[in-house]
Amino acid sequence: MYGGLTGLDKKETVKKHGADQVQIWRRSFDIPPPALEKEGENKYHPCHEAKYADLDPKDLPDTECLKDTIARVMPYWEETIAPALKAGKTVFVAAHGNSIRAIVKMIEGLSDDVIPGLEIPTGTPLVYELDKDLKPLPTSLAVEPLKFGRYLGDAAPSYRTGRGVEVERKGRQEHRRSHSFSVRHKNIGRERRGGKLSESS
Repeated sequence: MYGGLTGLDKKETVKKHGADQVQIWRRSFDIPPPALEKEGENKYHPCHEAKYADLDPKDLPDTECLKDTIARVMPYWEETIAPALKAGKTVFVAAHGNSIRAIVKMIEGLSDDVIPGLEIPTGTPLVYELDKDLKPLPTSLAVEPLKFGRYLGDAAPSYRTGRGVEVERKGRQEHRRSHSFSVRHKNIGRERRGGKLSESS
């Protein structure tokens, strides 16, 4: 989540905090943006959303960095995604870019200084094939710094990897709000559409 930056567009954010500080927040592993106020008319804080009404208020973050996101996402991987994979299902996750980075960091074993710079293209599925122990299988279609994940389809946009290598893919990018991620067992002949999980976070 963007904390106190929520609701501001990029120009407003740079004007208020300065371009250098904004870049630090965007590309830092463990430095979060300023906290989002809970009180008053602030409609953006998650405590005001009905879907979180059953959660303990202390579990709702006021802000978070990528390190915080990892701590929030990984229990969901362990408790929900991993068991589904071990049951032979293909799992599809649609989520915010940082939530996808959290899972990618774990699967790829990327370091803390590399993962913040990894661009996750919007609306372009990133696919991993795992063995029976949920270890990732290498693919020649991975783009550095990735070794195991591959982007699907002709809709993949031109983007920059964490090492500054520009990669051109055919087709145009579809503008969507969510990022997507799919994992499956290699020994499944084809993906099972009935065995998908969808999660926005």
